[in-house]
Amino acid sequence: MLKQSFRYDQTAARLEVEGLPDFSADHGSNAIGILSSWRLTMIGGPEMEGKREHLEALMAAVIPYARLQLSGVSRVQGQDGGPVRILPLEQGHQLELISSRSGVPPLTLQLDDADLADLVRCLDALRHDERVRIQWPRITHAPLPKRDLAERTPLLQRLAAPALGTGTFLILGLVGLLVPIPTPETPQTNPQLEKQEGRAEPPISNPSQAD
Repeated sequence: MLKQSFRYDQTAARLEVEGLPDFSADHGSNAIGILSSWRLTMIGGPEMEGKREHLEALMAAVIPYARLQLSGVSRVQGQDGGPVRILPLEQGHQLELISSRSGVPPLTLQLDDADLADLVRCLDALRHDERVRIQWPRITHAPLPKRDLAERTPLLQRLAAPALGTGTFLILGLVGLLVPIPTPETPQTNPQLEKQEGRAEPPISNPSQAD
């Protein structure tokens, strides 16, 4: 059969994909170019499965969510009304697969940090598998806003730089006040020299005498 199946195993997660090679794109027989189904199994949780758009939504939600968690930011990921959403809990994380059928409750999985890490490894292995010739949507990681960076920085660390600058300014000002200002020295005069300068030099000749 031309149908191919690849599996990616981690300690707490298993991801399986099935599909067919796309011969119109010159794919070999040992490749998947057309994804037909996928299944995700987490230890202690129900099995998730769906179509290609569900798998792409899973990647687009879980991978950025894990990056934010590594940066110390907890934020819900997943488009509003989309098929997949992941959100932080007080202890762990909750992954939801939302059905497109009305009246069907979402399928939920409770994950801890180790489960989330294994799930991300499975998704990364699939995205970088050369046997799967599918152009997955690119996941862009936007820089964190300054507000998020400030919130995850401890308060003492945030106040350290301003406090250090203020303390340095005060110390320099205090040192400037304690250092005496040098006064200009007044020139000292010699009394004997003043007397000598005050004496008039005798004229060379007496103008009252006749030549």
